[in-house]
Amino acid sequence: MTERIVLAYSGGLDTSVAIGWIAEATGAEVIAVAVDVGQGGESLETIRQRALGCGAVEAYVADARDEFATEYCMPALKANALYMDSYPLVSALSRPVIVKHLVAAAREFGATTVSHGCTGKGNDQVRFEVGIQTLGPDLKCIAPVRDLALTRDKAIAFAEEKGLPIETTKKNPFSIDQNVWGRAVETGFLEDIWNAPTKDVYDYTASPEFPPAADEVIISFKEGIPVAIDGNAVTPLQAIEELNRRAGAQGIGRIDIVEDRLVGIKSREIYEAPGAMALIAAHRELENVTIEREQARFKKTVDQRWTELVYDGQWFSPLKRSLDTFVDDTQKYVTGDIRMDLHGGRATVTGRRSDVALYDFNLATYDSGDTFDQSMARGFIEIFGLSSKVASSRDQRAGA
Repeated sequence: MTERIVLAYSGGLDTSVAIGWIAEATGAEVIAVAVDVGQGGESLETIRQRALGCGAVEAYVADARDEFATEYCMPALKANALYMDSYPLVSALSRPVIVKHLVAAAREFGATTVSHGCTGKGNDQVRFEVGIQTLGPDLKCIAPVRDLALTRDKAIAFAEEKGLPIETTKKNPFSIDQNVWGRAVETGFLEDIWNAPTKDVYDYTASPEFPPAADEVIISFKEGIPVAIDGNAVTPLQAIEELNRRAGAQGIGRIDIVEDRLVGIKSREIYEAPGAMALIAAHRELENVTIEREQARFKKTVDQRWTELVYDGQWFSPLKRSLDTFVDDTQKYVTGDIRMDLHGGRATVTGRRSDVALYDFNLATYDSGDTFDQSMARGFIEIFGLSSKVASSRDQRAGA
């Protein structure tokens, strides 16, 4: 029986050429797998037909937009996931859902190997292969660019020689990965970290310099998940899409960062994530209103570790699952409304309300109606500072 290899297929030049390239190099049949995570562009059927036209024996396509938004983006939102306090895991979040469908296709079509289009110095090769070996320990992995010497100039020459149904002359100066959670742009002149990004880098966001009038939005959450915008019920996917549109029109969510890659190098990345950044800002503020102080302090540590694990391709790891349990528990009371002004590159919280808030007006007010017993403060301060007082006395006796 001829060996079969499943290929993560985007419909672009490199993965289209990889179908024939892998077949010639290995003698295997190639099954192309395309997963829609909200990247836009061509329809899945167009991509499926191109894969078959480029020599795939089967083409598996999956509309995973709702799955991605609900099962991957929402856990990231609940964890306020920002790698290096900036990057909302745009690419890192999409890899495990793609991996899930790659492994499912391998099982369905009897493949022994899974292939992806990553290079040998990026994060995504790790995310794909660690995920694949976790969900399918018996599956092998190959990467045509890394393992089979498939360079871009060879890809163009191969496509022209074989007459493949793919455009070979257009060369985007950037490497771009996008989905509904955001857009990642790198390479080209951006590799000189002194160079400012030019207007053609951006697509999800308008320039924040000359914004339209401010856009007031009310986001309603239930247990950490957005369930309505301006009173209209939304699914997670709809919430992200609407805020991509509205926050994007105000230039919100532009990120320019020199990032610590998993493979040990620093890389300059430009991200656009208008919906993600607006949602995270709103969610964080609702947590401030509804999560108890010590739980909130510890959650920051858990959030950071969760984010690092996902960035590092450990979505399916035991520790990530354990941290999910903690994060989910903290979201029990993260229910209520956040009002925001979207304007000129900023998503600014202007109002908060929740039936399960820990904010107590009568305890917080300095006016009449104050229920805080100020007479307790003196004794609290004495006991709270006692250990420092005793240590300081010792230091003075010791001449320190």
